[in-house]
Amino acid sequence: MKTQDWMSILWPAFLLACATELLVFALFDPADLQWRGEALGLSPQAVYTGGFFVFWLLAASASALTLLLTKPAKEINSPEG
Repeated sequence: MKTQDWMSILWPAFLLACATELLVFALFDPADLQWRGEALGLSPQAVYTGGFFVFWLLAASASALTLLLTKPAKEINSPEG
């Protein structure tokens, strides 16, 4: 995979993760989050960080799938990648 492909995946995913982080944590307080009826026991900064990386991973997966679906079959199936 070329550097340009990686940047085409990671940069939009990063921007979407930033926007999603702002939106989600504007609506939900990390101190109020619970898992199976109990408090998470994590600091708010840890919840923000974990949430950001989860959002980034999900957005990067969507970007990678979009990039894969827009490439011609010859480029995907060529042995030199």
